[in-house]
Amino acid sequence: MISDLDLSGNRYSVSIFIFTIASIAFQLPSTVAVRTLGPRIWFSFITISFGLITLCSAFVQTWKQMIALRVLLGISMSGIYPGLTYLISTWYTRREQQLRFAFLQSGEIIVLASGGIMNFGLNQLDGRAGLAGWRWMFLAQGALSCALGVVTYWWMVDFPENAHCSFRFLSKEESEVAVGRIQKDRGDVQPEKFALGKVLVHVKDIKVYGFCCMFFLLNLVSTSLSYFLPIILKGGMGFSPNKAILLSAPPYYYAVIPVVLSSFVSDRYQLRGPVIIFNSLCLIAGFCMLGFSSQVTVRYIGTFLATGAYVSNWAALNAYQANNIVGQWKRAFTAAAVTAFNGAGGIAGSFIVRQNEAPRYFTAVWVSIGSHVVMIIVVVIFSAYFWRANKREDQGKGAIEGT
Repeated sequence: MISDLDLSGNRYSVSIFIFTIASIAFQLPSTVAVRTLGPRIWFSFITISFGLITLCSAFVQTWKQMIALRVLLGISMSGIYPGLTYLISTWYTRREQQLRFAFLQSGEIIVLASGGIMNFGLNQLDGRAGLAGWRWMFLAQGALSCALGVVTYWWMVDFPENAHCSFRFLSKEESEVAVGRIQKDRGDVQPEKFALGKVLVHVKDIKVYGFCCMFFLLNLVSTSLSYFLPIILKGGMGFSPNKAILLSAPPYYYAVIPVVLSSFVSDRYQLRGPVIIFNSLCLIAGFCMLGFSSQVTVRYIGTFLATGAYVSNWAALNAYQANNIVGQWKRAFTAAAVTAFNGAGGIAGSFIVRQNEAPRYFTAVWVSIGSHVVMIIVVVIFSAYFWRANKREDQGKGAIEGT
């Protein structure tokens, strides 16, 4: 693809960078659209749009066309993660949320890991029907996304108060039971009538910036992990590039285990901050193994530990913010904001991996370790603040989030 589209110089980096920027810019409008238009309509629309744009990407002839489509891809994908996070948070009580976020994250990483294997297979079609291997990848992924978008219209559920309108899901009476559970838990089932001011007013809440900071710090490590796995597999263990692609999947499949287990424990015992701190310590240990060990096996095990901790903290941080936010528009705003900062963390992470430091990348290692030290500090401060706020409410000295 790089040679076919003349993605020389920084053009390839721009095509990746511009996708993230477009996604960040449209996350808040897209998340608001989930609430106003409904999950079934909006998710099916953006999924089909994503699929059509991906299909078009298979036929681009210049790098300018590719970059233009990357902008549209970023816009179409912008509402997926914040929208799903928001939808899940409206369905479950605070004691049930992290395990559900874990299931969402598990599905994502399984698809990503399997996608790498699928791309390996599609690349073997290089030259078939006069199409390059990378064009087959876009064709297959685009067609699959379009089909999934059509299914989404009937498969996706609505918000609890409208659940009886979903296709073969809950009856009116069952929907009322679901609403009653959430109303009893936090009293914010029904949204206020939409007004831009009611969404943007939450810019004033300092808690939102704290959650955004933690998501930014979390995703700083994603680029580092994507660099280390191929290096260890090709340079350290002597595998060919194709085999390295296949062997990059196991750490992500493994991550399903710690994210589900840690989330189960977190929900069962209502431990949010301590679980985030534990996951952060595991990630720090994993990067120490990656950066400071000379044994290839130890470094490869380090990727498992770091990947599992990174994925586990995604679910943990989503539960942490959702448990401490009340109000439909505030949930929508916060879900979009933290996802945007998560994407920004990925962009920043690309600058900490310096090619002249290969194969150790000590800057990436130290920044990844440091980011999670800072995260632990932020979690400790937040947990102390929330404990004090809860104690004041128990004493009748003030209400939390107006409830």
